[in-house]
Amino acid sequence: MSSREAQLKANEYELDLVCVSPKAEPPVCKLLNYGKYRFEQQKKAKEAKKNQRIIEVKEIQLTPQIGAHDMETKARAAIRFIQEGNKVKVGVRFRGRQMTHIEVGQEAMDKFIALLSDYAVVEKPSAMEGKWMYAILAPKKNK
Repeated sequence: MSSREAQLKANEYELDLVCVSPKAEPPVCKLLNYGKYRFEQQKKAKEAKKNQRIIEVKEIQLTPQIGAHDMETKARAAIRFIQEGNKVKVGVRFRGRQMTHIEVGQEAMDKFIALLSDYAVVEKPSAMEGKWMYAILAPKKNK
């Protein structure tokens, strides 16, 4: 069928010549109702957007001299964040003379990570950034 015949047939059924895959060699074109085609494409895009999950990074702040009960409370909040599917950024803030004993803050960070070991894995181990020590925890993959 020549392109002229295809054009006449398309006009007869109110169809359009739509280039479906322009980057293919040779380009792929179809005779179809362009309005309906565009509606279906928008519907697919909307469905794909609805199904995607955006992962947020929630932050928990600690101090080197944090009490046991305070740490447990913050661990419960972190567990809730992780169960929602979010990542948790744990930060230990050092003030004044606390900077001379970074190992105390590292111990607090290790205890906190140990409390969350059943729920999360360490994505980025603790590292110093200025007066802060940060680690990032991600939810464990369920098998």
